[in-house]
Amino acid sequence: MHFTTSIAIALAAIGTVAASVVPYERLNKNDSVSTPPVRYRFLLTLTISEQALLIVDLQVGLAATVRDWDAATFKSNVLAHASIGKLYDLPVVMTTSTEIGPNGPLPKEILEMYPEITPVRRPGEINAWDIIDAVHALSARANITEFRAAVKATGKRQVIIAGITTDVCVAFLALALRAEGYHVVVNIEASGAFNLRVAEAAQARMVAAGVQVMNLFSINAELFRDWRSTEPDANAVIPYVDRFLAEESFVVRSHAAAVANGTILGAGELETITVGDGTETS
Repeated sequence: MHFTTSIAIALAAIGTVAASVVPYERLNKNDSVSTPPVRYRFLLTLTISEQALLIVDLQVGLAATVRDWDAATFKSNVLAHASIGKLYDLPVVMTTSTEIGPNGPLPKEILEMYPEITPVRRPGEINAWDIIDAVHALSARANITEFRAAVKATGKRQVIIAGITTDVCVAFLALALRAEGYHVVVNIEASGAFNLRVAEAAQARMVAAGVQVMNLFSINAELFRDWRSTEPDANAVIPYVDRFLAEESFVVRSHAAAVANGTILGAGELETITVGDGTETS
C-alpha cells in the first residue's frame, strides 16, 4: 500500500512539473499583441510580422573568445543572423557592451547592412535589459532605458536573439525578456561561448524558462513558412541560402525553377490534370 501511494505521489509530482514546463513557441511574423488562448500559448509559430531581430554584443573583440564554433563558421553565422532582418524586413535592434576597449564594435558588415540604425552602446550593464542604478544614472542617463525603449518601440512581442556570450549576454537577456512576457527565440548558431559544455548548460537554462533554441535553417524555414510564399518568394531567398545555407541551396533553386516553368501550381489554383489512363481530373 505504501508503495502504491508513493507511485501515485510521484506521478502527481511529474504531472505538476510537466504542466509548468514551456514546451514550444513557434516563430510568428504577423504581430498580435493579444495573448493567445492558454492551450495554444506555447505553440506559436514564427511569423514575420510578429518578429523583431536582436543583435546583442556580437562584437569583434568578444568574437575572439568564442570556442564552440570555428572562426569561419561563426563569422558566417553572425552575418546570416543579421541578414535575417533584411530578408524578412524585420525591425532590428542592435546593442554593444563597453564598446570602447577590448570588446570592440560590431562587425562593419553589420553596421553597413543597417546604416540607419544606431546601436545602443551600453556603458556597463551586462544584461542589456537592466536599468542602471541611481549611482550611475547621472553620468549615463541616456542609457537608462534606451535598449528597453528600442525593443518596445518595435511593437513586437516575439524576438530572435543572437549574441556573445551565450551563457551571459544572451541568456541574461533571454530570461529577462521571458519574465516580461516576450516569446523568445535564441539563434544558437550565431551565439558563442567559451566552450561547448558552457553553451549546452546555457541552452538548458534558457529552455527551462521557455526560451526556444533554434538554428539558422529552422528559423528561416518557419519565417518562410510556405513554398508558395510571395513575401519573400523563393527567388528572393536564393541569394541568402546560397551564401549561408549551402546544404539547402539546390532544393530552393529547384523549387524556384519549378515555379518558373509551371511545374508547380500556384496557391489556390485548380487545374485540369491528365492522368496516366488519359482521363482528366481536377
